[in-house]
Amino acid sequence: MLLPSVLRGALIDPGRRGLLAVAAVGIVAALVAGWLAWRARPVAEPVGAQVSAVRVVPSVASAAASAAIVVVAVGGKVRRPGLVRLPAGSRVADAVAAAGGALPGVDLTSVNLARKLVDGEQVVVGEPMPAAPGQPAATAGGVINLNAATAAELDALPGVGPVLAQRIVDYRTQHGPFSSVEQLREVSGIGAAKFANLRARVTV
Repeated sequence: MLLPSVLRGALIDPGRRGLLAVAAVGIVAALVAGWLAWRARPVAEPVGAQVSAVRVVPSVASAAASAAIVVVAVGGKVRRPGLVRLPAGSRVADAVAAAGGALPGVDLTSVNLARKLVDGEQVVVGEPMPAAPGQPAATAGGVINLNAATAAELDALPGVGPVLAQRIVDYRTQHGPFSSVEQLREVSGIGAAKFANLRARVTV
């Protein structure tokens, strides 16, 4: 066996020298073990790197959440008119419910409650849709704009009357603005003869 001369002497003559040699070897071993443990310690990752990595997630989640909702203006005869936020794919009925529901006695048969909502649109309950800004009800020549006229203004047309005028307003509320004068034929009570009499007096 190959041993240092100091240890060989300690084995032959165990005494003060042997004890000192064993103690020296133990101290050296402890120092080596401590140094190895220090080298193997875990290194903490900087806090700033963790924070910057986490900040990316909310922005992505926020964009996804924005795409999953629609904002609609609900007006007319509802309990809480104003803006409502609903999940994408919601119906007009959901918008009315979010506004507190229709007021007592309001007839909803003219409102297409099953229609899907579009972000940014306006839903009016129990009243005619307001005219677009800068869109007069009547032109200089006395022609009535079907999309801007009130029931009273439509009533002034020859052969219309209050009942038919309200039907025209209800049709506009349910189906949206008229895209052509010919759509008047789809209103109950307007036959070929009456349409021929009105055609030159209205516009869209």
